[in-house]
Amino acid sequence: MRQWLRLRRPLPPHLATLLGATFLGALFVAWAAATGSGAVNPLFLPAPGAIVHAAIEGLRDGTLLDDTRISLIRITVGWLLSTVAAIPIGTLMGSYPFFNALLEPFVGFIRYLPVPAFVPLSILWFGVDERQKLVLLFIGTFFQEVLMIADNVRAVPQPLLESSATFGFGDREILRRVIVPYALPGMMDTMRITLGWTWTYLVLAEEVAATRGLGHTIMLAQRYLAPERILLGIFVIGLLGMVSDLLFQALTRKLFPWARGVRR
Repeated sequence: MRQWLRLRRPLPPHLATLLGATFLGALFVAWAAATGSGAVNPLFLPAPGAIVHAAIEGLRDGTLLDDTRISLIRITVGWLLSTVAAIPIGTLMGSYPFFNALLEPFVGFIRYLPVPAFVPLSILWFGVDERQKLVLLFIGTFFQEVLMIADNVRAVPQPLLESSATFGFGDREILRRVIVPYALPGMMDTMRITLGWTWTYLVLAEEVAATRGLGHTIMLAQRYLAPERILLGIFVIGLLGMVSDLLFQALTRKLFPWARGVRR
């Protein structure tokens, strides 16, 4: 055990998997024991069996799959809109001090504003249709993402840029052939992290005038005091987020096998 507790000592993949599974299993056993013994009121923490029963009911009547599909569409579209806008803007801010001085004060100001504060304005501007929900997801993701991408671009070593210039590359060619390829692994990691942030704003985006979606189901279950459905919605969101995170990590390793250090 002592050899694996050394500072930054890498673990074998099978050991890392075993440790994670052991911790999750211990949490599940403690949860089942606490609820099964009656030590915890089911109104505050339902038993695992109640959540499984709620999942089976949701699969039988189709509501769980339908809500999941709607939420996945919203998350995907909202995150894609944010990423498509953040990559070029962040690249410009990280590459040109002019654009950084122009845009960073505004972006830095907006990113500190609480997203829930934009709910009334988003309703006033866009109504209660899908645009309003996508706007909230965009606001919660874009301003953080653009600054992180700018940092990815700034991480390109200055000697590498100077060496490229000595070969006769102009600014555009350096940007296209040196800066962007070098920063892409970091950008992929940024996109993975910000996708997780988009998931965290799902409930907020779906709590206003929504009729479908995992966030709507959670809010509805809260209204009718159904904690098993609240936890079911939370677990489904967490599971989907974890799957998307693992897919991003696998894609990054596939596309950039030489950039092992980007994983966080």
